Amino acid sequence: MDNHLKEALEIVKAQASVRTMTEDELTSMLQRLTRDIRSISDAMPIEEVEAPETDIDASKAIKEKTITCVECGRSFKLLTKKHLATHGLTPEEYRAKCGYKKNTPLVCKALQRERRKKMKDMRLWERRTTAAK
Repeated sequence: MDNHLKEALEIVKAQASVRTMTEDELTSMLQRLTRDIRSISDAMPIEEVEAPETDIDASKAIKEKTITCVECGRSFKLLTKKHLATHGLTPEEYRAKCGYKKNTPLVCKALQRERRKKMKDMRLWERRTTAAK
């Protein structure tokens, strides 16, 4: 079976598991995806798809509204384990590579502040002491 068709089948299967689709919808989606995947893969050599090397200063990567991945240069609100795994790194390895402290959150400053405020508002430490009594 054609590799492009296999990739399209996986996408259609995932879509069909989320919503009800008619046979015509499944067929047309499969044909369109197979054609599109084939045209994309034929147009781009593998070398161009790889991420370019970036020289990002790790100390400046964590900003107010974004955190920039030092590996690929993309900006996020938070760096997930899944994204770091695409670079073959765990969050701990990423922190060590960038020179961050072990407990440094891999989120932008605004989101970190928002989470901290939400936790203070929840006052979970009071609930634990009253529940234990």
